Amino acid sequence: MTPPTTTSSSSDTPAPVQSPVQSPAPRRTRVLWAVWTVAIVVAAGLGWVISDLLVPGGGTLVSKMEKVATPAIGGPFNLIDGDGKPIADADFRGKYMLIYFGYTHCPDACPTALQDMADALERLGPEAAGQIAPIFITIDPERDTVGYIKGYAQQFDPRFVGLTGSADQVAAAARAYRVYFRKSTQDADYLMDHSSIIYLMGRDGKFLAHFTHQTSPEQMAAALKKFLG
Repeated sequence: MTPPTTTSSSSDTPAPVQSPVQSPAPRRTRVLWAVWTVAIVVAAGLGWVISDLLVPGGGTLVSKMEKVATPAIGGPFNLIDGDGKPIADADFRGKYMLIYFGYTHCPDACPTALQDMADALERLGPEAAGQIAPIFITIDPERDTVGYIKGYAQQFDPRFVGLTGSADQVAAAARAYRVYFRKSTQDADYLMDHSSIIYLMGRDGKFLAHFTHQTSPEQMAAALKKFLG
């Protein structure tokens, strides 16, 4: 015998429970607050940067940028002048230093650079040029002795200071100024390979600018005038 089939009418089925629809307004409010917060922070940051840049001489940001941008060129040196007296970078404080590293037996680059320095100083006039110490530091102390370095440097201008020293002293000075040099040959009349750059150092001994063989005496003099004020 077939058991009776049980059926349920639709009226007995419970209605599905619907979740309440949430309003999107609170979500939009949170997004708007986040956008406004970011905008305020960015505006405040830009305002600080602009105000810092408008400070005469530059503010803390400019100071930090200058420290990062200024190359690490220069430093203490202890050498011997053309009279055989010890001399250090500190002895030139209060004056600008216009420094070139080379050697007296150099056939072309060194005399050209030294003559450019002398011509630039001549263009400045005696008063302005008197604020600058033109310095020639040898990279060949073996041949550039005390008496020899003085006479060679002053051929270009009587104001030139020729400096030599021991091999270690010269090497230390060259390292401080990132100067490359080495003997290119080993014979008695050897030549030197070396970097050829003229450095301008401030009254405090810190690096200000450099000049290459592409810089004319006129351009060098104009740049020096700007630093002298």
